[in-house]
Amino acid sequence: MTQWLDPVEQRAWQAIVALMTRIPGALDTRLQRESGLTHFEFRVLSLLSEEAGHRLQLSDLAHKANASLSRLSHVVSKLERLGWARRDTTAGRRGVYAVLTDEGFEKVIEAAPGYVDAVRRLVLDGLTEKQTAHMAVLGETLSDRLNRILVEDGD
Repeated sequence: MTQWLDPVEQRAWQAIVALMTRIPGALDTRLQRESGLTHFEFRVLSLLSEEAGHRLQLSDLAHKANASLSRLSHVVSKLERLGWARRDTTAGRRGVYAVLTDEGFEKVIEAAPGYVDAVRRLVLDGLTEKQTAHMAVLGETLSDRLNRILVEDGD
């Protein structure tokens, strides 16, 4: 038998749903207007920019970006068409790598200030330092649990 959410659980869940649905759209709108990128495209470029050699195996990049390999592959194809990324294989190694081009690195540098401003305005400026630290712990705890469950379920 299903155990329904109690009032506090319902409030917590509704708050998470509101954040999950509103923040990505708000970030997409700002990034599209200022840099011609979606939030997910910026995330992929940003993750590559943080890696040694600006390269990462597609499967690892998908994991870090919290995306399916299929979704990531579509985005990398778009980034390739724009000249911001390319695919590469390394002799003797399995898998395909996504590599950030110099133009892609410049795009990340160009888009980052607007992205950080949006994150601060939409989320962090409304919190105290203590609340931000609590949110970090809660987010990491929920993310770790979600990852474990998805691995167990084969998703």
